[in-house]
Amino acid sequence: MKALVTGGARSGKSGFAERLCMSLAPRACYIATAQAYDTEMKDRIDLHRFQRESAGYDWQTLEEAQALPELLRRLGGLPDIAQIEAWPAVQGSDPASLHASQASPPSPAPMVLVDCLTLWLSNVLLAADEDGEAASRAAIDELATAVAQYPGSLVIVTNEVGDGIVPEYPLGRLYRDLSGIMNQRIAHLCDQVFLVTAGIPIELKQLEYKL
Repeated sequence: MKALVTGGARSGKSGFAERLCMSLAPRACYIATAQAYDTEMKDRIDLHRFQRESAGYDWQTLEEAQALPELLRRLGGLPDIAQIEAWPAVQGSDPASLHASQASPPSPAPMVLVDCLTLWLSNVLLAADEDGEAASRAAIDELATAVAQYPGSLVIVTNEVGDGIVPEYPLGRLYRDLSGIMNQRIAHLCDQVFLVTAGIPIELKQLEYKL
């Protein structure tokens, strides 16, 4: 099962995605793509972690800002990818939150929650040395392949960036366009696509008008 959960800021999409995972498996791997560039972002990350831990569910948190496709391949145990070093924890590390390089795939492939794709895309775009659009499109291609090939259950959170105003600057408009392209690619690969508005999830694929 693969599901995409989308919506606007503070729509309740992350909370719904977590509850969806809880309903499907006794434990899951949580891939966090956020980077704490400032105190406010660090506080947000800490709050999300506290809320997950308070739920009493067996989350294994991995932090991966850019190499998300590679991590999904590793967790899926797919061929020609080097194993990561230890699952679910490395001796001497905090088992609640590890970097991606500190985990190796269990068997079978775990339930995975990715939160979120648009933060991941911004990390890729801003890290590009020269042609950010080309680098981002290549990364989206790799992500789509990794999602399609992942052998376990996968719940992916993203944002509807294009629902707001038109960005003033070219980089913002490029990011908006790439986000829309990425969301369409991943939605096509998923069995279910949920739009969350005001905390209410609606499954879109069963309502899809097909031409």
